[in-house]
Amino acid sequence: MNDDCLNNKELKNLNLRFLGKNVKISSNVTIIGAKKIKIGNNVRIDDYTIISAQDGFLEIGSNVHIGGQSYLGCAGGIIIKNNVNISQGVKIYSKINDYLDGRKFNKTNKVSVNIFDEVIIGSNSVVIGRCKINTGATVGALSFVKDDLKSWTVYAGNPVKMIKKRIK
Repeated sequence: MNDDCLNNKELKNLNLRFLGKNVKISSNVTIIGAKKIKIGNNVRIDDYTIISAQDGFLEIGSNVHIGGQSYLGCAGGIIIKNNVNISQGVKIYSKINDYLDGRKFNKTNKVSVNIFDEVIIGSNSVVIGRCKINTGATVGALSFVKDDLKSWTVYAGNPVKMIKKRIK
């Protein structure tokens, strides 16, 4: 990560809805819709991450790391709880195209994504649609998540499949 993070004054000037303590956001992060974003304590957001919350909202708990070159599309709302690691290049979409409705061109659905405590999401994974990644779930790199994931379970693949139980 680039050591050039926003200083306290710059963080305050973002006008986030809530800003916790010990927050490190790279100066190379793009934030759209800051007034709809809450960030807890001990959060780090690395280089070239894009957060788009102009529509919807984003709530980040405490002790969260979001790796560089990630994308959080928050139109339907994204909630990230505590002690979560989102690795480099992860894409999370809470607004998805509905290609099944042939009557409407480019119809979209806004749906919430919930990521609970102690979750790890591997590099370059994609999370779409209404889904819950429950407490302690781990998602392997390059995985595609579109459904709810059980607690304390390891998943990987496209689409994700359960690999094994994870030790608490």
